Amino acid sequence: MSHRHKTFLAESEKKVTDLEHRRKINFSLHQSDIAFKKGKDQFVDLEAIRQKAKNIKWEAIEHLHTYLKEFETAFTKNGGKVIWAENAQQALDKILEICKAKKAKSIVKSKSMVTEEIHLNKFLEDHAIDVIETDLGEYIQQLAGEPPYHIVAPSMHKSKEDVAALFHEKLQVAPNLPPEQLTQVAREQLRQRYVDAEIGITGVNYLLADIGGVAVTENEGNARLTTSFPKTHIAIAGIEKVLPSVYDLDLFWPLLATFGSGQTLTVYNTIFTGPKQQNETDGPEEMYVILLDNGRTNILSDTTARESLYCIRCGACLNVCPVFQNIGGHTYDTTYSGPIGAVITPHLRGIDEYKHLSNASTLCGSCTAACPVHINLHELLLYNRQKAVKENYTSRAEKLAWYVWKRACLSRGMMNLAGGGIKNFVFSKLFTKAWGTHRRLPVFAKKSFNQQWEEQ
Repeated sequence: MSHRHKTFLAESEKKVTDLEHRRKINFSLHQSDIAFKKGKDQFVDLEAIRQKAKNIKWEAIEHLHTYLKEFETAFTKNGGKVIWAENAQQALDKILEICKAKKAKSIVKSKSMVTEEIHLNKFLEDHAIDVIETDLGEYIQQLAGEPPYHIVAPSMHKSKEDVAALFHEKLQVAPNLPPEQLTQVAREQLRQRYVDAEIGITGVNYLLADIGGVAVTENEGNARLTTSFPKTHIAIAGIEKVLPSVYDLDLFWPLLATFGSGQTLTVYNTIFTGPKQQNETDGPEEMYVILLDNGRTNILSDTTARESLYCIRCGACLNVCPVFQNIGGHTYDTTYSGPIGAVITPHLRGIDEYKHLSNASTLCGSCTAACPVHINLHELLLYNRQKAVKENYTSRAEKLAWYVWKRACLSRGMMNLAGGGIKNFVFSKLFTKAWGTHRRLPVFAKKSFNQQWEEQ
């Protein structure tokens, strides 16, 4: 068992017994569920919409090289610059190079999971460049010194009292402020930063191949400010974010809004096709798009796992996952948590170190049922488990145990011979620790169902 696996099990046990933590996240998830049930009413035939979305993403991923080159051609034609980054370090080096060229000391940044993936904030701070998150949830997490808890709702595990205490400690404001005043405090802290920053950094929701567009969707307007005041805009995208056409947005923008936050459409939706043109008054003077691989071609080369690249990062699978609901986001110790994180992380960061995440699932199928693009997440989790066994990432002891288990289960004589007393003894010796100290072991009947059937 790897160190990460041991840590995951230890942290999981802490979280499942932390009733206050579970109360907070279950309250947040319940609100999301209510909003989603209202939001999905905008679709006349939701299943048909989901299948159409999956077909579009299939087309985009199956011809990814073509659409990425088409995007690059159109974007550079409008004066933008495209940087291809094979891994996180290449992306970081290019960003630092731009920062040095612009003599940047201050950066504003809107919400972006891919920048969390490459640990951009720490990298910039290590090079004496001040960077501040402008999304309220991300700003809260930055003040707390924590990574995002959830793909869509970074600080969903914090109550309003927690946030008030954090602002009091970090910003020296009055204690116990209500949410409205806390939001106003954040606004006052951030407004001047937009004006002072030399560079604005955003993520990307969709890359639009036909027009060379970068689509960004948000609710607070902070991404628009991040891209309006600074003279340089850097957008960072995983290569899987591409869509064939701008006309696909009439499906994907409402789909992301509904499955992500229960809205019919997010408040601010923007398409960038390059830097400010001569006849335009707003926008950056220079715009870069960094296309990041960072392990995604590992997934692309695996014809079974490839489907996971359809993900639009809505977070719906996290909201319905019983494992996420009990252990929360930080326990995964990865950028992407929940079912989608458990599927893609072993491919992105190594199956040997992260295979345990695919076992952290009940295989109930709720994630698959919730996915807006019909990714068969529970099947991919099972596929990862099989892959770990086939590639010999499991121990000899585990293989032997499962071999014995299989032989016993395939033998009716052995199943009947090992009565309830023997089975209970074996389980108490072998599975007590794995089952957990807070759950009772199952109690087997004295006679098997087969024996009882024959007797009656």
